[in-house]
Amino acid sequence: MEKKFPEGMVPLGKEPFKFSCHEGVGCFTKCCKNVDMYLFPYDILRLKKALNLDSEEFLQKYTRIVAGQNPYFPSLMLKLNEEGCCPFLSEAGCSIYKSRPSSCRTYPLERAVDRSPEQGQQSEYYFMTNHDYCLGHQEEQEFTVLEWIRNQNVNQFNLMNDLWGELDTLFATNPWKGEGAGGEKQRLAFMVCYDIDGFRRFVNHHDLLKQFKLNKDQRKRIGADDEELLKFGFEWLKLLFSGKSSLMPR
Repeated sequence: MEKKFPEGMVPLGKEPFKFSCHEGVGCFTKCCKNVDMYLFPYDILRLKKALNLDSEEFLQKYTRIVAGQNPYFPSLMLKLNEEGCCPFLSEAGCSIYKSRPSSCRTYPLERAVDRSPEQGQQSEYYFMTNHDYCLGHQEEQEFTVLEWIRNQNVNQFNLMNDLWGELDTLFATNPWKGEGAGGEKQRLAFMVCYDIDGFRRFVNHHDLLKQFKLNKDQRKRIGADDEELLKFGFEWLKLLFSGKSSLMPR
């Protein structure tokens, strides 16, 4: 069955597109101003690490809580500075470029994921965005979608965002019925997803890793690496709220 998309949205195939962003382009950094940017858990993990901040401090300083598409779980957006610019924008451009968020990294492409296709496999599609102010489309450098993904180091962000997407889909079922917004379970889920340093303290305080069948190497990686801890946290939340997880309790 052919996949249908909203009118005007045509997924990119294997044909190349022209785009380049650099300080010589007339609109350089214009997209960093007056921007509405959602931040996903892995975005926050990378940003707080790049800034050498505790995740709780990062959340307080650089994010704001908003109502997103999921009616049962809050979303986070980047908090702009007083001039309405990204707080990481400097005179030379992006000051955290190597750790920039998913949406910056993927632009000018927009990624959509079909999590319930007929054959039971996840499918992804890429669409071209074309804002009037962006002159990068007039540059001569060419990329295919795959080339752009590799060039911008998008793959790891996509992997972690897909894991988050599975969990967000679970949250959309309202697994904390009866608690209301900001209940104990929802606050716990928020900590796991967005406050990785707070979750690490929680894990250590409750000896959480000892409650599951994890080998020595798994415990070591989770104990030392925020990314592995976030993956563990996602699986733990899936177990708590759906009973379905790769984690095996002792």
